[in-house]
Amino acid sequence: MKQIIQNPKSGALELVEVPAPAVAPGQVLVRNHFSVVSPGTERMAIDFARKSMLGKARSRPDLVKQVVRKLQQDGPLPTYRTVMTRLDAAQPLGYSCAGVVEAVGEGVVGFAPGDRVACAGAGYANHAEWVAVPENLVARVPDGLSLDRAAFATLGAIAMQGLRVAEPQLGEIVAVVGLGMIGQLAVQLLRANGCRVLAIDMDAARVEQAREQGAEWGAAPGDDHEAWKLAHTDGAGVDFAIVAAASSDSAPIQLAAELCRMKGRVVAVGATAMDLDRRAFYDKELELRMSMSYGPGRYDYRYEESGIDYPRAYVRWTENRNLEAFLALANSGAIDPTGITSETVDFAKAVATYDELASGRLRALAVLFEYDGAAPLDRELALRAPTARAAKDELGVAFVGAGNYAKGVLLPAVGRLSGLRKVAVVTSTGASARRTAEKFDFASCATDPAPVLENPDVDLVFVATRHDSHADLAAAALRAGKAVWLEKPAALDEAQLATLEEAARETQGFLAVGYNRRFSSHARKIRDAFAGSGPLAIHYTVAAGATPTGTWINDPTAGGGRIVGEVCHFVDLLLFLVGSRITSVSAHSLSRNPETDDSTVAMLGFADGSTATLHYLAQASAALPKERFEVSGGGRTARCENFRETTFAGSKPTKTLNQDKGQDTAVAEIVSAVKRGAPSPFALEDLLAVSRATFAIDRARWSGETVTLED
Repeated sequence: MKQIIQNPKSGALELVEVPAPAVAPGQVLVRNHFSVVSPGTERMAIDFARKSMLGKARSRPDLVKQVVRKLQQDGPLPTYRTVMTRLDAAQPLGYSCAGVVEAVGEGVVGFAPGDRVACAGAGYANHAEWVAVPENLVARVPDGLSLDRAAFATLGAIAMQGLRVAEPQLGEIVAVVGLGMIGQLAVQLLRANGCRVLAIDMDAARVEQAREQGAEWGAAPGDDHEAWKLAHTDGAGVDFAIVAAASSDSAPIQLAAELCRMKGRVVAVGATAMDLDRRAFYDKELELRMSMSYGPGRYDYRYEESGIDYPRAYVRWTENRNLEAFLALANSGAIDPTGITSETVDFAKAVATYDELASGRLRALAVLFEYDGAAPLDRELALRAPTARAAKDELGVAFVGAGNYAKGVLLPAVGRLSGLRKVAVVTSTGASARRTAEKFDFASCATDPAPVLENPDVDLVFVATRHDSHADLAAAALRAGKAVWLEKPAALDEAQLATLEEAARETQGFLAVGYNRRFSSHARKIRDAFAGSGPLAIHYTVAAGATPTGTWINDPTAGGGRIVGEVCHFVDLLLFLVGSRITSVSAHSLSRNPETDDSTVAMLGFADGSTATLHYLAQASAALPKERFEVSGGGRTARCENFRETTFAGSKPTKTLNQDKGQDTAVAEIVSAVKRGAPSPFALEDLLAVSRATFAIDRARWSGETVTLED
């Protein structure tokens, strides 16, 4: 299928052929008929991408701080790789479209093939011939409404949510500042709500258009508004103002405040700066209200991606119900989104259309991309002819999943090795699959892993997908006769772990998990130094940073939380350093709300009498090294900080310029082992023990009991 994508580093736009998206559980697969370009919003994204690195840094000082901290913690090379990985990712464009349902994922009950639907969401409702969208971001189109009108539903929901925040009353006088697509739709909705509207914009043509949409008055920002207020509001001012302008300064907000009456409301919908004049708000006791995009549910992972709806009795208007309401109003004729200046363009001309938008030559308030409806549903795409196997020991490699870690660490590590045939990259979205395959010189890309696992040219599969799919994909790869590198965690629960264990024992296949720290030169030096030293005492502190919110990582069924999803790394290193099986686990949570603070202290006992304490801290000082551990035994003590400096008490420290967490060494040694037909560096019993110890930490931190692990 064809999709428009942008390179965030250069700003370059391409209309490229990519595999059609896979439809995941809870998603709806839609063949696009129309998608809407909102010039205001999308031009901002284009302009940002086309800025220099310095310009990007000036625009996002928050990201600059993150980069500086990573540089201090990890060193220049890992920081550079991370930044370049983010800047080189394919960026899909578009967030409002309409089409016909082709298929539904597991668990979807509200839609069926053949349904006409409108779709919302950046990253989902893209400018592409096929889209896969979570159920809560899809709304059925009424029979009488054409799909070109329905494609405006997301923009309409944004405007509608601004009005809901404003709480308009019948007969109120309202100023709409900024008459782009959202502002024009707001004018229509306000008129449908029985309000009288003053439309304001620097562009006289847009003001005139708003008058045609039902605005009673029009003005420019620099006009004499005092005269207007005196003539039409008895000098009091408007009841509230909707700010739908995109601006790098606070002039639109300031103007809205000046227009409002005493105790009026100012509602910010557009992306505008807010360096506010306190007196303008203080003197009138104005309310400043923020409208959050499409409505309640926006940016809530559980609502948007997990499909958990808010009860209608308590949250009447969610983003999905706003979509439905806008479609119903458009169907009734109360509003007409295509009555606003727009152009309909064949999708094949998408790049030229964006160039006109970026240059300012495009004057329409919206552009509709129209699709021919003939794109096949192909989930594989060959980028070049596969090369013949050059040598008997040449290894065929495929990646299933290619997130930031895979692109920033694993794929570059594979690229530095010789004797490999790079066969395929599989991701859930076609744009990511193609961009990753091209960058790292793989022969093909896909969104369906099944054909890749069946491909006889593939010998080693890297599984780097979301955590909930790890065990099943690894088990399928093992049963297909492939060697497997499985990113951590190996499983999220005992049932998934049993699936993986059964496949590994049944096939006797090669299985490695991405526990890279045991391959670090720092960790190996310490382990060798303490070999045979008797019981060890280890103290491991991880300054993990704030618990992430609004992400699948903390979803127990998708990511398992950071204790299961990340602490397994540290448990594996402890097992490696001690060299004896884990016999007991106790733990204590430092918070009663793991979604906001997952800080945990755990103690592990080992069969040889060794003890390890693990402090996993979400609220520690940002100045601390992210990881540091201290090992004592046999009259010696060693300390490692951030895998950049190792010190044995009484000796000079060993330092590395960059953090060495063992990633490159791990990839090289595992690839070498597969080539040679050698066993995995990981014993299956150790991999199972690490997962079970991590599950025990997760249980024990709430129960307060010590969990004994069976031999």
